[in-house]
Amino acid sequence: MGKRPIDVGLIITTVEDRDRDWILSWPEIKELVVLGESVGFDSVWIPDHLIHEPEGVERYGIWEAWSLISALAAVTSRIRIGPHVLCTGWRNPAMIAKMADTVDEISNGRLILALGAGWHEPEYRAFGFPFDHRIGRFAESLEIIAPLLKTGSVTFEGEFSSAVDCELRPRGPRPDGPPIMIGTIAGTPLGGWLGIERGGNRVLDLVARYADLWNCPIVNDPSLIPGIREMIDTACIRNDRDPKSLPRTNGVAFNLPGWESTPGNPNVRERRLAMGAREGDPAELAELLLAFAEQGVSEVHVQLDPETPAGIEQFAKTLEILDQ
Repeated sequence: MGKRPIDVGLIITTVEDRDRDWILSWPEIKELVVLGESVGFDSVWIPDHLIHEPEGVERYGIWEAWSLISALAAVTSRIRIGPHVLCTGWRNPAMIAKMADTVDEISNGRLILALGAGWHEPEYRAFGFPFDHRIGRFAESLEIIAPLLKTGSVTFEGEFSSAVDCELRPRGPRPDGPPIMIGTIAGTPLGGWLGIERGGNRVLDLVARYADLWNCPIVNDPSLIPGIREMIDTACIRNDRDPKSLPRTNGVAFNLPGWESTPGNPNVRERRLAMGAREGDPAELAELLLAFAEQGVSEVHVQLDPETPAGIEQFAKTLEILDQ
């Protein structure tokens, strides 16, 4: 957005509120995204889950991400669009590349293909997907998706996935396909909150080898970035990649004025509050985002509460300050 020192994306929380028997409808999602585009957000992100089943909480659902992304590609014209992040464990990897090139065509080159291995076992079990060897399956998926998008063809036969003499035809608007963003949770604040511990360097090594961008979910405090940055910088060096060649992104949760009096999903709000969702006037929020930029973050993805047109219009004042 011109002089803006850091790009700002909008996360749409498309999860069910069972207490109110409510979820954002397609017309409401469309309204939020079109408004977000008009006020100057750089990107919009749709979470990819099937169900949530936190301990002690009744199971609640979520709209399927890729269907929404495809529809949003057709009703917007400027804003970049991506999943946050697409779980490769639920979709054939060659088909993911095919779908990505097609949605990139629909959006005229605005898709960011954000990928991850997934982590929430109940949704794998409920929908019949294997939860074993998640990282091994993810690695094989990347060995198919990345060359298909970058070169248009691949032959790969692995333990879990295969694509023999596979070719992408026709190609979308970008010869190298949409950029690949890889999201990781282990070793991040969200991973700590969810009890997901780092088990090694396998996923970080995959980031260094395959990603055009890296995403670290919800980091509400810019002072935490150096430690997180060191984690991925080390992986880049270990894989003979210049750390400066990998743009960094992360999420930030904001509670805007009026959020407490606006209905909202209690489970989502509990997590946001536990992780230190930020508050402040537009200038203070802009200053916080600038602090992320100073730590080398190229884009933040914001979760707003209230997640309403009024909330987006409130946050637009922060975007205006960033553009000055």
